[in-house]
Amino acid sequence: MPRARWRATHRVSRPASFSFRKLCAVTTTEEHPLPSPSNMVNATQSAIMDLILQEISAEGRKLEGMDSAMASLMAKTKSMRLDIAGFQTQVTGLDQQVTSVETHIASWVDRDQELLYLSSRVIDLDDRSHRNNVRFLGFLENIQGADRHSYLR
Repeated sequence: MPRARWRATHRVSRPASFSFRKLCAVTTTEEHPLPSPSNMVNATQSAIMDLILQEISAEGRKLEGMDSAMASLMAKTKSMRLDIAGFQTQVTGLDQQVTSVETHIASWVDRDQELLYLSSRVIDLDDRSHRNNVRFLGFLENIQGADRHSYLR
């Protein structure tokens, strides 16, 4: 990441009370109105350390917020997993019921085909029985042999 972009995205927030003059005023003594270079370096280092500690504590608070959000997400995920497991159980039960219904429907189709066959068989037998019930009126029943042929002519 280029340095300018890094600075733009990672700015250190300074408190409003931070200034170099206040830093120098803390390290001066009555004997020397200007601070010594070693005191100035020490003061600068401690000010920087204070800023770093402030940033770390701010980031820590952000992380604590993220931890609580992550914990709630984990709880929601766990409840969703339990819901999904319940749905899977329900789907399995419904699948078994559908299989049972399909089996019953298949047996009804077989019975329907068998019923159609039997009804066509009954119709055929009924028609055959009607053919045997043909009656001829005006003919003698006792005619036998060659007389039959001569009588029919």
